[in-house]
Amino acid sequence: MRTTRRVWAEEDGPLLVEGPVEFRLADGTSVVSDRFVVAVCTCRRSAAYPWCDTTHRHLQRRQDADSGRTEGS
Repeated sequence: MRTTRRVWAEEDGPLLVEGPVEFRLADGTSVVSDRFVVAVCTCRRSAAYPWCDTTHRHLQRRQDADSGRTEGS
């Protein structure tokens, strides 16, 4: 019997999925995680893809610096 899993979408971040999960990639391969919650990369720049390695945080800071924005603006 399949149980319902919760998924949270983080703004400018990963999808958080209740585990354990089996994640199937576009090429047909699958990866498994037995963690309680897994972070699935949505920026596609993670070195650990499909899992998030927080690369999006560094990219966001760099984009903010390039645009001259500061925190809170």
